[in-house]
Amino acid sequence: MSAKSANLKDFLTLPVLETFDREKIKANIPHREPFLLVDEVRVLEPGKKYLGIRRVRADEYYFKGHFPGKPVMPGVLVVESMSQAFGGAIMSDISKGKGIPLFLSIDEAKFRGMVQPGDTLEMPIEVLRLGKISKIYAEAYVNGKLCTQATLNFILGESSHD
Repeated sequence: MSAKSANLKDFLTLPVLETFDREKIKANIPHREPFLLVDEVRVLEPGKKYLGIRRVRADEYYFKGHFPGKPVMPGVLVVESMSQAFGGAIMSDISKGKGIPLFLSIDEAKFRGMVQPGDTLEMPIEVLRLGKISKIYAEAYVNGKLCTQATLNFILGESSHD
């Protein structure tokens, strides 16, 4: 697949080889509640294709102010969810404990629909480059409708300030 083609329908036809739950995801990335924004990652093709899942709860901290009376998940947090799904599945493989993934850039991000309390984000992720500098193309869907898409670039940063 080329960039801009991580279509959910295509990904749903692939067999799930492994599923990462929140605990396994937390073993791979440093994010913790309330900023752990992915619930599950399904491995479809190791090193290449993944499907991230985020169940958006009504009690998420950001809904109090974004927006009162009409809660909407901020688009940047949808992008962060896509990023965490990628990192949660493969960071232990590429970092070997020697770094954490940090954004280099977010390219061609488009926001096409709202994400609200009770929605489930399905996030097909295609790895375009993997290593110290990695690149993915990811999309986010709610009820089969595309709501966000972006190309995300990462670098392995130092894991602590010791």
